[in-house]
Amino acid sequence: MNSIKNKIVAVILLIPIWIIIYTNLQEISDFIVFKLFKMTDETHLTKSIRFFCYEVPKVLLLLTLIIFIVGIIRTYFSPEKTRKALEGKSLFTGNVMASLLGIVTPFCSCSAIPLFLGFVEAGIPLGVTFSFLIAAPMINEVAVVLLIGLFGWKVAVIYVITGLTIAILAGFILEKLNLNKYVADWVFKTQAKQGLEKEESMTINQRISAGGVVVKEIVGKIWIYILLGIAVGAGAHGFVPDEYLAGALGSQNWYSVPLAILTGIPLYSNAAGIIPIVSVLIEKGVSLGTALAFMMSVIALSLPEIIILKKVLKWQLIGIFVLVVATGIAIVGLIFNYIVFT
Repeated sequence: MNSIKNKIVAVILLIPIWIIIYTNLQEISDFIVFKLFKMTDETHLTKSIRFFCYEVPKVLLLLTLIIFIVGIIRTYFSPEKTRKALEGKSLFTGNVMASLLGIVTPFCSCSAIPLFLGFVEAGIPLGVTFSFLIAAPMINEVAVVLLIGLFGWKVAVIYVITGLTIAILAGFILEKLNLNKYVADWVFKTQAKQGLEKEESMTINQRISAGGVVVKEIVGKIWIYILLGIAVGAGAHGFVPDEYLAGALGSQNWYSVPLAILTGIPLYSNAAGIIPIVSVLIEKGVSLGTALAFMMSVIALSLPEIIILKKVLKWQLIGIFVLVVATGIAIVGLIFNYIVFT
């Protein structure tokens, strides 16, 4: 009992500390840049360093909190419960249900992966799990609210519809290709083992511990890639002229959408972090479809996500997954570029 109380108290005490740090990140980053480093304001290097010092702790703080919560939630998503929720459903119906479940779980791609693994381990069809993995980071209430505020409800509605379509059809296609042989062998061994185990209830103490383990595993594996991705973003923020982006990614260039997708994949962000950047790109002359294709590729095909997936999938399947989703995103980008919203 004391152990349970101690962990609950620790969580309660850490929450206000997290809030204080997160809400004062800009002041902390400015102190580091201008007081400790004594850098001159408004130089290209200063802009890049300031961006890096602010974004790195912001992303890591958000990831830690969200993955911890997801880790606890995952303890309620046992393989047996998940199997029952989707058993008896046709493939396409399963894709739709998984995509809708992804919409109501506002997680970034990296924190959605624990639930994705739970789906695979539960014996849910691989294509259905991919529908969830695509929809979860790409379509959520944060993205919808920001899109409505920045672009209007028409763009937001079409974004949701096209994003949902990508998730459903991509998952359906991946399942039809029968790619289970490219899933790591240990995943199916885990599945078989779990099928023999009787489901047991967990205590609050065990659920909190499970959340901490997930944070340690995932953040421990991807932090270096997050640093690299933000470093690239910081360099672009400080040194790449707005006119260059507008010229390279304007709708008049046929290659703007594919280029935006290729540029977005190595980066990492969630919807809340990338949409304001997309808004700035559009203000500087980047076409709407190209900017949204960039956004989708960042949050649905991020490099950290791909690295984590490598733990459970072989490169052949990862390559096909990226190709199918990137094709869907490219189609959406072209639709947004050439449809006039009135």
